[in-house]
Amino acid sequence: MNDVATSATGFDTSTLWIVILGLALGSFALRFFFIGIVGARPLPEWLLRHLRYTAVAMLPALVAPLVVWPSATGGEPDLPRMAAAVVTLAVGYITKNVLMAIGSGAVTLYALLYLVGV
Repeated sequence: MNDVATSATGFDTSTLWIVILGLALGSFALRFFFIGIVGARPLPEWLLRHLRYTAVAMLPALVAPLVVWPSATGGEPDLPRMAAAVVTLAVGYITKNVLMAIGSGAVTLYALLYLVGV
């Protein structure tokens, strides 16, 4: 029998708590830097220019792995997900409407999944 208590994930309890505390401290440090240290001081123009693209980059960064390496297909790209990504990009580029792009991509994905029979 193992003397170290393990959590439901299989990690020992002390390692799990060290990771949780490390992530909490890192998250706090990132927020404290901008709120506590920078505060009301103006940021340099070059930094503001780069920070403008952060929000725009988040959604593609979250979605791209699910399109290229979908866990539903064992990591193999498939037609419904690639087609939905292309439709989403095209509709977003043409209409400049995020909600319409997301909606059209979702409709495309589920319609193709239904048609292909997955």
